[in-house]
Amino acid sequence: MPKRITILQISMIAASVAFAFHTALAQNEGKAGSGPQAKAAEAGETMDRAKVLRAAADALGMVRWSDIGAGATRLPGIDIVNTMEVFASGTVYNAGQPSTGEYHATLAYIPPAMRVEITRQGSGDAASQHTIQTVRENYAWNESEIGAGLIPGKGTATPAMPAAKGRLLRLWILPYGVVKAAIAAGDKTKISIENGATIITFPLSGSLAGITVKATLDSRNFVTKVETTPDNSSLNNLATETEYSDYADHGEVLTDIKSPGHIVQKQAGRLVLDLQVKMVDANNPYFVFPVPPNVKAATSASARGTGGN
Repeated sequence: MPKRITILQISMIAASVAFAFHTALAQNEGKAGSGPQAKAAEAGETMDRAKVLRAAADALGMVRWSDIGAGATRLPGIDIVNTMEVFASGTVYNAGQPSTGEYHATLAYIPPAMRVEITRQGSGDAASQHTIQTVRENYAWNESEIGAGLIPGKGTATPAMPAAKGRLLRLWILPYGVVKAAIAAGDKTKISIENGATIITFPLSGSLAGITVKATLDSRNFVTKVETTPDNSSLNNLATETEYSDYADHGEVLTDIKSPGHIVQKQAGRLVLDLQVKMVDANNPYFVFPVPPNVKAATSASARGTGGN
């Protein structure tokens, strides 16, 4: 059974996230090039960038801001989205074949991790299929049950290292992940206008380096479309296109955090998900994603075998 997080832990998480968010946004606002014209141009660009990213964060309700008194210094913005739970249903595609099913995702951004449970309904007399796909940082594995492989005799954890990047990418192409990653990218994040829509373009980093994200905002500053393009054209599973619509507070307990109600996702041009969101718990539910020992061992062995690449 999951443990409840303490008030002290909540305070520590909030403080660390607030510092990181405020620092990143401040860095975005303050950078400039050399020379008067370059400085003016760069200052204009970074101010636009900071304004757009704040507007996108505010639309989602993922940041809390505060002012103290008239003309007082603004307190740091606190990014309140760390963990989340999503319940949805719809059509799930496997090798191009559709099936109706239930989709349940739990996720965290500190550290980056995501567990996706999919139950595909069988056709006719066929039994339904239940899969659990998990990723935490550079580790990926499949679980026969939640928490499999952590206690001897309790389920099976099967390493799935080749799937790590694709699963981690799911986390960062969610609307909240887009805002977080765009802020973290600093002055590598570019703002443009295409067909009257605001476009945010930025590179991912770490194990997802070499992937460029292009996000489209609507007139209310909601992320409505996210496209990812890998530098290596052979990595088709990392070329995605996701459309988000029907934003609302889908919480059973309302939090003012907006989430999309309809998600349509393509991978390498092929439809993989068409989901209707039923409920979102955005009130930082407590989830942990410990890596099973056999997954750690298999990942280390694989890294040694490829020279750490």
